[in-house]
Amino acid sequence: MLKDNELYRLKEYEMEAFLSILPPYVKNELRKLDKWEFLIEVVLDLGRKPEARFVDSFNYLSNDLITREDIEYVRSRVGEFDRDNRAGIERTLHRISCIKNRMGNIVGLTLRVGRAVYGTIDIVRDLFETGKSILLLGRPGVGKTTLLREASRVLSEELHKRVVVVDTSNEIGGDGDIPHPAIGSSRRMQVPYGRTQADVMIEAVENHNPECIIIDEIGRRDEAEACRTIAERGVQLIATAHGNTLDNLLINPVLSELLGGITTVILGDEEAQRRGTQKTVLERSSPPSFDILIEIRDRDTLAVYYDVAKVVDKYLRGYPLNPEIRRRKESGEVEIKKESELEKLPKYTPLKIFTYGVSRDYLEQGLRSVGLDWQFVDSIDEAEVLIMTKSQEKKSGRIVNEAKKRGIEIFKINSNTKSNIRKLSLELRNAFLDKKRDYLKEIEQGVREVLSTGKPYPLYPAPSHIRKIQHKIITEFGLKSESQGEEPFRCVIIFPK
Repeated sequence: MLKDNELYRLKEYEMEAFLSILPPYVKNELRKLDKWEFLIEVVLDLGRKPEARFVDSFNYLSNDLITREDIEYVRSRVGEFDRDNRAGIERTLHRISCIKNRMGNIVGLTLRVGRAVYGTIDIVRDLFETGKSILLLGRPGVGKTTLLREASRVLSEELHKRVVVVDTSNEIGGDGDIPHPAIGSSRRMQVPYGRTQADVMIEAVENHNPECIIIDEIGRRDEAEACRTIAERGVQLIATAHGNTLDNLLINPVLSELLGGITTVILGDEEAQRRGTQKTVLERSSPPSFDILIEIRDRDTLAVYYDVAKVVDKYLRGYPLNPEIRRRKESGEVEIKKESELEKLPKYTPLKIFTYGVSRDYLEQGLRSVGLDWQFVDSIDEAEVLIMTKSQEKKSGRIVNEAKKRGIEIFKINSNTKSNIRKLSLELRNAFLDKKRDYLKEIEQGVREVLSTGKPYPLYPAPSHIRKIQHKIITEFGLKSESQGEEPFRCVIIFPK
């Protein structure tokens, strides 16, 4: 790894290289701001003020408007623009993109600062060291390419593996013939005009004997097929793909091939009944090209899916995936835990009820109707609630005294009628619903019912904050849901896919 003084010199060189291509009056103003570490890009559009964009703000760099001479000043100091209208600065990670008019003349420039960020791989380094193939997903700008660059350095320099980087737009290894030091001792194969990325991927395997191939932005069918070829040859493949999440990838008919592809299968009656599904189901069609999938949710939070084949199978059968979540804390420590909406539901125990002179049959019906989880007990010592009729109050002085002594709540009804017990059930619901109801058990029961019958299933009424969590959990199972009814009896209905 580069030493501190070498890193300092490298950063100084990259900053000066970036500033050197800017018109002098733009460069001078940018220096005065002294915010290089936070600079994202500089925008130069013909007839508009030059603009610097930072992580959390932007500044105009002059009141003068950009001229064609300013545009030409920059163009003459960078490499040739390719067919994607991109150019670079040799031996740096900076990227210059242009906007052209209908005549092909440049009328706008975006000068994006490229930085090698060392140490970002620590949160998932153990996964890269396994030798398994890894697919990275995440929205643009979240740090996928940065992670690839750091992976290439660590695998080649620190683990001494033979690494080949297939660099389509010089995003990973920088512009020029000599790759940037950020990729370590990895060898870099550029993708020239007129040849596809897939061709170079296959050439890398056939000609250069790599142990690991690193590739940015898989997006075409031929590239997905090249990934399969590489996987079949036992070479570790580390790549990113167009898509933010696992769901995005699976609904993409081309890129789903990276995860094994999806096909429609018609089951026999007996098999459909055994599975508890419809006869027509979706299944994975082949082995995936990758062993591990990582969703980069932000620069310090990643979701890790192990054993992609099993993950896809679970997803297609409607089961929650519960990935491993890795978070980098401010202290630098990495926290690892499983993610599930189920964790947001408090752990409930049934409300233990002791009755005296009250019809348990009627009370059971009333409690079921309001969705309260309860358990009848035969001793006041075990109870949390005492329910009795007023006519029995004088006959049960000892029980009442014992309940008061233990802090047990006492509820009384005038008589054993259904309407009285219904009112009592509502009182209990309002007093104990959030403390004693087993929402998780209800959801599991409802999901099983929907998966086996294919029919909608209503859950018991619940407060709005609980319903919100219920909707998310049901989504984890691959099912749909909606809330229906009026408060306080509004409830969630579970629907089939």
